[in-house]
Amino acid sequence: MSELFDRLSRLFSEGHGVELPGLRSDASFAPPEVRPAAVLIAVTDRREPGVILTHRPPDMRAHPGQVAFPGGKLDPGEDAVAAALREAHEELGINPPDVRIIGASDRYVTATGYDVTPVLALVPPDLPIVPNPVEVAGWFEAPLGYILDAANHAHKEAEWRGRIRPYIEIEWQGHRIWGVTAAIIANLSRRLAWLDQARD
Repeated sequence: MSELFDRLSRLFSEGHGVELPGLRSDASFAPPEVRPAAVLIAVTDRREPGVILTHRPPDMRAHPGQVAFPGGKLDPGEDAVAAALREAHEELGINPPDVRIIGASDRYVTATGYDVTPVLALVPPDLPIVPNPVEVAGWFEAPLGYILDAANHAHKEAEWRGRIRPYIEIEWQGHRIWGVTAAIIANLSRRLAWLDQARD
């Protein structure tokens, strides 16, 4: 049994066992009908764990060039875990048997009409990642502790269809993590209290 898996599972269970007001969401900007989707937050099982993130191709219709978790819409009959595993395999070649699921976190409704369930999981270090060029322009592994640290979350605003929309931006080694991906990270940061544990 992995020590990191045990730690993440404990923090996940404790963090999701309490009410947390003010979690981030774009539900007020979303259309009336939203479609279910899921993403995989794949944490690498290292002494200094990381999170696997992708860059979307610049020619994609939705969110071109942005940093994202592997994920997408649920197929008929799928739940969030199955969809997240399928998408991670399709996008990065991560085999489902290599993924240890910790749990489904807070759903995030996007302004573009998706109801996204983030699925936290642990994967072995140095997996042979094989990006699908149709869906992934590149990938990188950002330190878990860095992206969960609220001190690295820049709070910004932009106009969206005539309204001011707040968002978070995380910069790491030239990678700009923002929008839905950064908001999901910010919510997870509050649930896990990862840095509080590190200081104990």
